[in-house]
Amino acid sequence: MIRLHHCHETRSMRALWLLHEIGADFNVVVHPFDKRLRSPEYLALNPAGRVPALEIDGRIVWESGAIAEVLCDRFPAAGLGRAPGEEERAEWLIWLHFAETISQHTAALTQQHVVLYEDSMRSPIVMQIEARRLEKCYGAVNGRLKGRAHLLDGGFSAADIGVAQAIYMARHFAHIELFADLDAWYRRVTARPAFAASLPPEGAPRLYAREFYPPWETQPDG
Repeated sequence: MIRLHHCHETRSMRALWLLHEIGADFNVVVHPFDKRLRSPEYLALNPAGRVPALEIDGRIVWESGAIAEVLCDRFPAAGLGRAPGEEERAEWLIWLHFAETISQHTAALTQQHVVLYEDSMRSPIVMQIEARRLEKCYGAVNGRLKGRAHLLDGGFSAADIGVAQAIYMARHFAHIELFADLDAWYRRVTARPAFAASLPPEGAPRLYAREFYPPWETQPDG
């Protein structure tokens, strides 16, 4: 039995996309993105009170990078991992976990733009710095993709999933269009049916009410 605990438009989307790519049988428990993640019942699954949490083979795994490694090891025939000893193992691990670097900057901006509810609580300096840091991350990915269709020469992998999902979130705060190789790759990988299947269904509550949040502006009422 595989069960993913998920919130829409969060890091758990990486695990959901990966599960769809693998084609395994699984079910999803969708949680609201609120204090209920701090309930004793949920903390028994993820003691940090965050998503994702994955129930698999009688165990509970949390942290999105760890979940990706576990799923790729559990389903090697899907070809989305790189096993120890394979030539691309180190590069796979680097890019798989670089997704979290991107997401940390996005999380800081989400806190500033979405979670804080009064302009007096927000910091223009933090917003601008974190948006620039996202652009530096884009530059790193763009450089890697020059002359490549995917992050690894061996083809599409969980590393592409992790980084593309992180950029899906980051695009709310920093544009990718000036990074041509990144932009083209992002369009390719997000055209995959498994990515579409990992998006919030129509009518579902979303974390982001807007498509883009400029680095600093007075927030609209409400």
